[in-house]
Amino acid sequence: MAVMVVTDSTSRLRPELCEQWGIRQVPLHILDDGNDWRDGVDPMPPAVYDLPRVTTSAASPADLADTYRQALEDSDGDGVVAVHISAALSSTYSTAAATAREIGPAVRVVNSRAAAMGVGFVALAAAEAAHRGEPLDVVEAAARAAIPRGRAFIVVHRLDNLRRSGRIGTAASWLGTALALKPLLRLDVDGRLVLSQRIRTISKAHAALVDQIAVAAGDGAVDVVVHHVDNPDGAEEIAAALTDRLPNLKSLSVTDMGSVLAVHVGGGAVGACLTVEDASS
Repeated sequence: MAVMVVTDSTSRLRPELCEQWGIRQVPLHILDDGNDWRDGVDPMPPAVYDLPRVTTSAASPADLADTYRQALEDSDGDGVVAVHISAALSSTYSTAAATAREIGPAVRVVNSRAAAMGVGFVALAAAEAAHRGEPLDVVEAAARAAIPRGRAFIVVHRLDNLRRSGRIGTAASWLGTALALKPLLRLDVDGRLVLSQRIRTISKAHAALVDQIAVAAGDGAVDVVVHHVDNPDGAEEIAAALTDRLPNLKSLSVTDMGSVLAVHVGGGAVGACLTVEDASS
């Protein structure tokens, strides 16, 4: 058959892309007052990120095991490569790795060190290799090679969600005292959310995000996805600016950030993920 690729719901892969490349997705969970919603599966309340006690939870071991086993069966034993959200942002990766060990070496789990479409880009790199009929080792290697080609940046409009989430890493020290700060954050090489710049206004923060994406893209051919949390106008403005700034732009799209990530970054947030084309391909 062929190696199968699995990812999780934070990847923000469109259903048509998953269908085209045969990618399976496992949902993360959103929890509030006894409710357990599956990201990307169950209808969510409007502005779920504003619920006072809302939290998120990793993909469950049962869902991961069921998906991995079915994908392995569908591959006729050729294997499974599972690409998941950064281990620094979610326990999904550690749960996935433990689940894979129980199934056996035909299931390989990759820490994308990314979030949102940054995860999706890594999963797509694996799926493209699988589509070419490459063996398991090569498909896994394709996923791992895509990780350093990715970058992600985000501007948050308010700090409440970040304070509650505990995902802010080394930038946490200034959250308690920042006044009217609109931070530009990035994912570092270990997939941790860290402070990139301290900025006072949204317009300047969005301009800085565009600048950072342009620097990260360099002269390479680049794919970009702009994400937002209930801020389509801001996302479209950033997309238009990136279209002007990136001469070697291969593709650009705008999508929501998804409910799980929205819980952690709050309403109004706008971010962008990019992947630079492999010069050797």
